[in-house]
Amino acid sequence: MSDSSRDTAEGAGWGAAEPGEYKRLMPAKVEKLSWLDPRTLWSARNGVLASWFGDPTGETRGRWVAQREAAGAPADKVIRRADPDRFSFMVIGDTGEGDDPQYAVVPGFLKVGQGTDFAVITSDVIYPVGSADDYGTKFFRPYRDYPAPIYAIPGNHDWYEGLGAFMRVFCGDAPPLPAQPAPRRLSRAWWRSLLWHRPRPTDGQHLDEARRLRSAVTQQAVQPGPYWAIDAGPLRLIGIDTGLLGTIDAEQGAWLREVSQGPRPKILLTGSPLYVDGEHHPCTIEGGGTVDDIVRDPEHHYVAAIGGDIHNYQRYPVQVDGRTIQYVVSGGGGAFMHATHTIPRVNIANVTERDFRCYPLRGDSLAFYSRLYRRRLRLRRFFTLTEAEATAVVAERLGITPTRTPGGPVRVTRRIRLVASLLGAGGRPDRTSRFRLPVRKIYTQLFSPGSATYSPPFFKQFLRLDVTPDAVRLRCFAATGNLAQEIEPPVEDEVTIPLA
Repeated sequence: MSDSSRDTAEGAGWGAAEPGEYKRLMPAKVEKLSWLDPRTLWSARNGVLASWFGDPTGETRGRWVAQREAAGAPADKVIRRADPDRFSFMVIGDTGEGDDPQYAVVPGFLKVGQGTDFAVITSDVIYPVGSADDYGTKFFRPYRDYPAPIYAIPGNHDWYEGLGAFMRVFCGDAPPLPAQPAPRRLSRAWWRSLLWHRPRPTDGQHLDEARRLRSAVTQQAVQPGPYWAIDAGPLRLIGIDTGLLGTIDAEQGAWLREVSQGPRPKILLTGSPLYVDGEHHPCTIEGGGTVDDIVRDPEHHYVAAIGGDIHNYQRYPVQVDGRTIQYVVSGGGGAFMHATHTIPRVNIANVTERDFRCYPLRGDSLAFYSRLYRRRLRLRRFFTLTEAEATAVVAERLGITPTRTPGGPVRVTRRIRLVASLLGAGGRPDRTSRFRLPVRKIYTQLFSPGSATYSPPFFKQFLRLDVTPDAVRLRCFAATGNLAQEIEPPVEDEVTIPLA
């Protein structure tokens, strides 16, 4: 087994590593997406408009679901597969930027995915706005050699053009929804409609050509809508659609309560993780209650909840009524990396640093971002932190033992501490600082979602889950963009989840 980031700096992808061969999979010309580009932000404006003028997602989702049911989709939205009691599947989240970080994941994904029965994309299949024109290079091309079906749940970016492209690709080439009557003039809905981003009339004209890249019979999957359940072997997977603002409508909530009934073990797949960055986000259901209320109910027999949206890996083993539910964030499948060094010392729901896992390690995340801002601000000597310096200062700030011990003694200087503070490095919950907390909030909200770096290590990840009648073995694999991790993707985390 190859070294992981928890073993050595080389296992994390640092040092004079040989670049991988993933570029051979990429198109000759790649548009590099930047979230600092005003044009990108303007095209992705619908989330802001929904928060200002009302969220139309629930109503639109209901119309999509009704259309699919009228076309013959099962009313219970359950996909009944013929998998045996022992099977395997892949989970990958927030994939579709179509550039180096996405394609760097593909070689390891294909290698680890050999012999798996299907895959699920959890959130944001396509960036920036879910356009049908982007599916060729951001979905069909990168996963053309994965031989099994791929299911998906939409993220907020897939909703930025009304989910039309997602429905065409994953839900039986669903036709466009009929136009709705114009809203009352000067109402909130009228203002929203006036400013709303919509797909171009010609969007998707090359979609049929792109589909040929995944045209084998074994690759085909048609799902009943944007939310669904899959019965596979001894397990039921339930995928929910959290729309633009990370909530679900009353109709979907009622369905979720219904399909959660019964003794069959269940795993939730969601675009909005329920535990993330040391905080609890239970996910509101319109009309009352939360998604996590349903997950925690002992009558529903959930063993895990896996969410995308946040572009890294985190795991929280939460004790609920004498049993453990694994709450997992898995959104490191291709988009820019959300920092982990901004996560404070974990102490939530009786989960402490001893139990918590994340990838990349906080020290690697801090070193990564120090290099990124070194280039942006042209402050090479000041901003650059080695991975050893970053690991040491994170350990000092959080009061923890480093996961990976630096090769030699590291002196944490005032400069290192200042850079860590400027880049929002997390701290202990029992220590407050008038300087650190505002900086962390500004950093995580404004500066983290910037343009990605285009040279390894990328610190991407994906999951493989192996199911038996008694347990699920969940493993998180790393993809750095370096050849060593392509040849043998390292395991960054592993847990066995009992199904009894």
